[in-house]
Amino acid sequence: MLDVTSANEIDADARVRANVVRLAAAQALTGANSAVIFATGAIVGATLAPDMSFATVPISMYVVGLAAGTLPTGAISRRFGRRAAFVIGTGLGTLTGLLGSFAILHGSFALFCVATFLGGLYGAVAQSYRFAAADGASAAYRPKAVSWVMAGGVFAGVLGPQLVQWTMDVWQPYLFAFSFLVQAAVALIAMGIVAGVDMPKPAPADLHGGRPLLTIVTQPRFIAAALCGIVSYPMMNLVMTSAPLAMKLCGLSVSDSNFGIQWHIVAMYGPSFFTGALIARFGAPSIVAAGLLLEAGAATIGLSGITAMHFWATLIVLGVGWNFSFIGASALVLETHRPQERNKVQAFNDFLVFGMMAIGSFSSGQLLANYGWSAVNMVVFPPVVLGLVVLSLVSYARRRRARLEAAMGEFPDAI
Repeated sequence: MLDVTSANEIDADARVRANVVRLAAAQALTGANSAVIFATGAIVGATLAPDMSFATVPISMYVVGLAAGTLPTGAISRRFGRRAAFVIGTGLGTLTGLLGSFAILHGSFALFCVATFLGGLYGAVAQSYRFAAADGASAAYRPKAVSWVMAGGVFAGVLGPQLVQWTMDVWQPYLFAFSFLVQAAVALIAMGIVAGVDMPKPAPADLHGGRPLLTIVTQPRFIAAALCGIVSYPMMNLVMTSAPLAMKLCGLSVSDSNFGIQWHIVAMYGPSFFTGALIARFGAPSIVAAGLLLEAGAATIGLSGITAMHFWATLIVLGVGWNFSFIGASALVLETHRPQERNKVQAFNDFLVFGMMAIGSFSSGQLLANYGWSAVNMVVFPPVVLGLVVLSLVSYARRRRARLEAAMGEFPDAI
């Protein structure tokens, strides 16, 4: 019986590995979408917006799209299968590039915001790649599957900013217009890749199975995982969103900001080649804690100076911190639900993360315009402390419960 179970797990992991390759490639191409928007959004916004304080609104609209797209992505995946959601997402990515280019050519701030919102919807679908990679995998392989798909973002870190660098001046004087057109072509290529993912439609029994969502999300483990995700991603986004415009205001060039964003994205995804192994070795809570501390360290660097090196170091450390904290938090979420509950729980988790990120994103432009780069960095510290405290309490409670259960098993009369 054990041999049959082991053989089934091996077969399942083989199918998962094939999906991981495709999803990692799709992650690389889809990441170019967010890289283009983050590298150009605030600069284009400052050019088209009626007031400088609205410069980061296009990026905020991207984040609103991320939040708005999470629950529909879960619903589509649950009803029609993940592959259908992936193809729809890449279609939205193509529209993002076409409309973004059109908006820049016609000087329309409103249309540019619509384009970045569509980019957020595309990003919401792409965020589910990491969870999709773990579908059907053995418990031991799940963190590695999540981590390897996220590693595809390393290539996005190279592709996205370089795409901007190579194409930003093609249609002078319309800076970045051609960059968005090329991004649309990249999204079409991603569509071809995700169309081949081997993920059948859910069984009818899975559509209505599992515990109520409220029961699952009120578990202390889920609360800690979601809170750490809420802290790690929005705080990273707050600093990253403001950095290109802050660099421009400090007299640095667009090439300097492109370089910083490129290495930030590489730092976000590069550690993914070994983050899964670290989680397996030290446990997800320890890796999440390390990531949150690194995000605080990045903010400290940001407060220490405004040279190009300071900005680059801030963005690189911030990226590594996000990788550890966000992948670790995602691994914690996978421990809180059963297979038939995965789509609704994962979508709800992402809705919380990106909903909070949207709220914070709207404040980044106001913070930078009214209080400066230092204020943006100072905001990072209180949420990080809160995340560390809650994670520590939940982890301690779980270890204590495990010790008590072990004691009851060994000495039932002593309890």
